Amino acid sequence: MRKMYFAIAAFLMTVTAFSQGTITGTVYDGETNTPLPGATVVVKGTTNGTSSDFDGNFIINISTEAGTLVVSYIGYNSKQVTFSSAGNIGNITLSPNAEELEGVVVVGTGIIDLASDRQTPIAVSSIPVTVIQEKIGTQDITMTLVNTPSVYVSGQAGGFGDTNMRVRGFDQDNTAFLLNGQPINGMEDGLMYWSNWSGLNDIASGVQIQRGLGSSKLAISSVGGTVNFVTKATEMNEGGFGYATIANDNYIKTSAGYNTGISEKGWGLSVMLSHWQGDGYNEGNFGEGQTYFISAGYRPNDSHNFNFLITGAPQFHDQNFTKSISTYLENGLRYNNNWGTYKGQYLTERRNFYHKPVANLNWDWNISESANLSTVLYASWGNGGGTGNRGSRIRTAEGRIDYDAIYAQNSQVTDGAGVNFGSEPAYVTRASMNLHSWYGLISNFEKQLTDNLTWNLGFDLRTYYGKHFRVVSDFHGLNSWTEDIRLIDQNNNHEPYGSFGTYKFVTATESFRPSGWEAAFSKYPEDQKIAYSNDERISYGGLFTQLEYATDNLSAFFQGSVSNQYHQRFDFYQYADQSLIDGISSQATGEPLPAGIVPGTDSEKVNNLGYNAKAGFSYKPSDAHSFYFNTGFYNRQPYHDNIYLNFTNQVNPLTENEKIFGLEAGYGFSSSIFSANVNLYRTSWKDRVVTSSDVVNDVLTFTTNFGTEQLHSGVELDFKVRPTTDLSFNGFASIGDWIYKGEAVTQVTDEERNVISLENVDYDGGKVGGAAQLSGGLGFRYQICDNFAVDSDWRYYDNLYSDVGAVKENLELPSYSLLDAGLTFTVPLGADKLKQLKIRGNINNLLDTEYISRLTTANFAQAGDETYEGIAVSNQGYFGWGRTWNVTLRYDF
Repeated sequence: MRKMYFAIAAFLMTVTAFSQGTITGTVYDGETNTPLPGATVVVKGTTNGTSSDFDGNFIINISTEAGTLVVSYIGYNSKQVTFSSAGNIGNITLSPNAEELEGVVVVGTGIIDLASDRQTPIAVSSIPVTVIQEKIGTQDITMTLVNTPSVYVSGQAGGFGDTNMRVRGFDQDNTAFLLNGQPINGMEDGLMYWSNWSGLNDIASGVQIQRGLGSSKLAISSVGGTVNFVTKATEMNEGGFGYATIANDNYIKTSAGYNTGISEKGWGLSVMLSHWQGDGYNEGNFGEGQTYFISAGYRPNDSHNFNFLITGAPQFHDQNFTKSISTYLENGLRYNNNWGTYKGQYLTERRNFYHKPVANLNWDWNISESANLSTVLYASWGNGGGTGNRGSRIRTAEGRIDYDAIYAQNSQVTDGAGVNFGSEPAYVTRASMNLHSWYGLISNFEKQLTDNLTWNLGFDLRTYYGKHFRVVSDFHGLNSWTEDIRLIDQNNNHEPYGSFGTYKFVTATESFRPSGWEAAFSKYPEDQKIAYSNDERISYGGLFTQLEYATDNLSAFFQGSVSNQYHQRFDFYQYADQSLIDGISSQATGEPLPAGIVPGTDSEKVNNLGYNAKAGFSYKPSDAHSFYFNTGFYNRQPYHDNIYLNFTNQVNPLTENEKIFGLEAGYGFSSSIFSANVNLYRTSWKDRVVTSSDVVNDVLTFTTNFGTEQLHSGVELDFKVRPTTDLSFNGFASIGDWIYKGEAVTQVTDEERNVISLENVDYDGGKVGGAAQLSGGLGFRYQICDNFAVDSDWRYYDNLYSDVGAVKENLELPSYSLLDAGLTFTVPLGADKLKQLKIRGNINNLLDTEYISRLTTANFAQAGDETYEGIAVSNQGYFGWGRTWNVTLRYDF
């Protein structure tokens, strides 16, 4: 293996010798001025051809000194471009053909902030749909981004959809994720739960990650970067596809889609359905889900284009949590203790289930040759949650859940009436529910003021209502489950009703099955909710603008936005209304309620104003060289979960707007066969809140640092080499220095939100954990013949520290490298070659490398301690997946 990569490195040193006889260029949509991926480029009179990539770029070998390129795209007028020598032929613009009924409807062109929409460059990487289809296999869509600089993905061992992606060392709540221009980070905490978006693998037409400040005009949390998921739209040509995937651990997925094509009156429909299921890589990680996608397009004339789509991915997956290294070494690296059997049948204590339909209506209006308006109206409805234990759990000798013993225990409970207190042990599986309704409207007006000056103006409106509560998922033989309420007193302590007598707050008699489909339609009565019940309203309004000046060699831009967020919390469990208080007083001992108990459920309303500003310029002295510099400042409002203290109605006095200041500069080089980009960045982040969680001895705790300051700086390199049309190489490298500065207030709470500790902690100079600060990779693809191709990617990670929030001394994990490989075999069917059969096979972690992908503790080894590669085995975390495989058979027609 070492010899192979040495040979590749030697090849890259001499690759410039192949530049003779190659033409490069970029294909653009003449109507939207955006790149056209998949455009066909052929040397006229020959069969020598290629296709443009996601950014519209193409490269093609020529054997003559002069000739003509024929550039075509379904639904557009073809163009012939003459050439007299090798080199860069520049931009080729194709105009849409209104008479044709084939092609792809491009929607939301003014909303989807792709890097190509602004001429001033940024640090960006794009993943075309072919790469997504070929390499995703059983993985989350985040794994398509692992071969880009400063991106680290971990957590697959938790279960399907449980990955965590970090960009430049910043967690997911500080990277903006957009679906066709629609923000999809959680409005409460900014987090991403990839199991809710498992369908993106099927419906994405491309993914673009913009590291750092990005090109988005919205007032979003682009601290680490911005990730744009661009979905399919209604396709104008009739046809369809079907595919099936099988993989390790009994994974199987089937999918089918069909496009009606656009009628003479401008209507069209595209649909897609899929189903997947598998046992999961770790034991007790079974999962199952579906994806549906319906898109209806209407183009009444050249000025207007409408597209409506609705998509969703109901699913459930069983979860594995962090464990000590010693536990893994004792029981195997696939060990999971969250499951067991009852009478020989599989049961799990930890199941995530969710269904989040997303609908949006896009309208593109070409007002004139110099003005256009793009608007998207969107909505999403989330329903689901996660299960866990409530009461007295019993484990087997191997540490798994002993459901046979639990049923026996519950059978001894008087009248089958289990309680969460008292002398009779009992157990139920509870479900922590998270329901929400989210509606939004984004509109962007673009005006070409002069030949060189473009102005954008728009707004972003969102409203969100969320519900959080617990219900019983499985009684395990009990007839009911009773809980006492805990009220908030003036010192923010919890006082149980039990201190006033035998009054019990709620008795649950109904169970709710943990299913994504059922969660979307179930009703949850208030008298069946246990442990907690609270809602919140979050509303957001923002205005944004951009002004860009561009010539052939120079461009400059300014972006600015201002936004206001409104928050309110409604607690129906911890804060009693007057009638309930009167009822307690009459039924209990008559003693007065604890001091500080106030009737009412509504919190104080909180409004926060935020803004951001970005500016930059670029200089392109020639077609081969380009330079850029960007800077930006964010004054960002804190997330809802950080505004209200300890999940109560009490407003947190420690939160304030976070201040982010970014600087970045870069250089790009492009020739006929070699292109490369170097980016430098420095991001300062003050007054932020950092939260991490951990499970130790079955106890889940949350650690929150208030007033944290971080400083992230680094350098990134990416390159592509294509010496021939059949062979290409790509590589990346990133070196970061990510540290904490100063001190912070650190709070630790348990799963019931009770405060365990609160103290000031000095963390100056501590290393930011959770992502590798040094990473690099090298890959290649070789088209052996017209029908057969092979590719491989190698990645290396180092300077990876424990994910423990802000600490003074952090624990460094062992470095590791991974090797993936894939084969593609394509069989054209029919004379027109529009039908094809494709077989794709992947082997991930080909060498079966054993590695720790993430730790959530930082226990340093002491003399005499047992260690694993120098790490104390008492540390909690995840090992990464070992060798896995998948094979896909796809038919396009």
